[in-house]
Amino acid sequence: MEIYRHRAIWLLLVLATFSVSRADSPATERHQLVYAPAPADNPLKGLVPYVASDAVDRFPHSMRFHYFSLRELMTGPDQFDWAPVEKILSITQKNGCQLTFRVMLEYPGKSDCLPDFLSRQGVKITAWDTGDTGPGIAHTPDYRDPRLLATLEAFIAALGERYDGDPRIGYITAGLLGLWGEWHTHPRSELFAPKAVQKRILTSYTTAFPTTPILLRYPAGNADPLYAENSNLPFGYHDDSFDWATLETGREDDQWFFMTLLRNAGATDQWKTQPIAGEIRPDLWHTSFTPTPHPKAQGFRDCVQTTHVTWLMDSGLFEKRFALSPARKSAAIAEVQRMGYEFHISEWSETDGQLAITVENRGVAPIYHDWPVELVTGAEGQQEVVANFSLAGLLPGQQRIWRTASPAGSQGFTLRVPNPMPGGKPLRFANREQQADGWLPLQPAQ
Repeated sequence: MEIYRHRAIWLLLVLATFSVSRADSPATERHQLVYAPAPADNPLKGLVPYVASDAVDRFPHSMRFHYFSLRELMTGPDQFDWAPVEKILSITQKNGCQLTFRVMLEYPGKSDCLPDFLSRQGVKITAWDTGDTGPGIAHTPDYRDPRLLATLEAFIAALGERYDGDPRIGYITAGLLGLWGEWHTHPRSELFAPKAVQKRILTSYTTAFPTTPILLRYPAGNADPLYAENSNLPFGYHDDSFDWATLETGREDDQWFFMTLLRNAGATDQWKTQPIAGEIRPDLWHTSFTPTPHPKAQGFRDCVQTTHVTWLMDSGLFEKRFALSPARKSAAIAEVQRMGYEFHISEWSETDGQLAITVENRGVAPIYHDWPVELVTGAEGQQEVVANFSLAGLLPGQQRIWRTASPAGSQGFTLRVPNPMPGGKPLRFANREQQADGWLPLQPAQ
């Protein structure tokens, strides 16, 4: 009996200790938030019309695209004119959009893309009929000419000094080489820039643009027969035949398809740190997001999921020559919302003066700009930023918990991700509680 009495006393002591521990442990107030799809015009992602599109406002978007010729921007070996860029930036910023752009030296049907001073210096130009590629007459400069290469290097350095990190700019596609700046002169491949020239251009971009993402047309590994290796460099890629020549088919004639090139280059994980983008193939502009897609379309949703694409140029939804019924617009919005990042705040909690906020990425890609997430407290007009968090590097399917001290006497909080471009659209979370102006309230349930 004595042994049982000691065991009973021991058990009572354990229970008493446990009760004291539970009584002394801080209470946690946990608040669940409700998922709702984020808007299709969240910044730095989605569909991107040309600045000159004639019905640009009929579909939600947060960026616009524009071509510049090098002739517009360079008047001498060391003379630059940024007025054309600033003019377009004023248009896009006025509409709350970041600009994505490309500078080119040749465009089928145009003969005025190369700066005059290079022609006067004697840089050779080959005029040729692009046939079905263009169509039109191309004017391809001699990419082997050292004077041209020196000009391109000087231009990239000046462009980076002027615009790297500019919040008005979302992305830049590398351009400069080949038809439309797309790094090819198909079918006249002998006219394209050799690998040595490509390497110099790639080096110039990596030096001049440590911040603004630069995208290349073609992924290439060290065994690529035409392109200098780039999969080991900090570049994204753009697939300009999206949903047409995107997914692998296994056919020999389709070796140029985007995912095949990515795999051969060893770059299928490039999206985790660098953006994937492109353009919906023009052949699909009439039928994209309709019940009767083009017979050669590979499937928009599958292409988005496989490539982890963040943004795509498009004209099919932004020009009057293409029909846009309410059903097509609704279908397009649903598909576009799947592109790029989508951040959802799933819950927040307070424990003994410590605040914890859980965020998850429900999209197909991370965000490639490190815009600070602000935690704000206080009434309107008296708001104070009490902490800054980061969304950078948060991959699809991952969660992150932000922690910070909870200011004494605070009556709830608000999250926001301001667009660093004045007048730009704020990043909005995929939450039912999200407000259109960018504010996401974190308030205890009433």
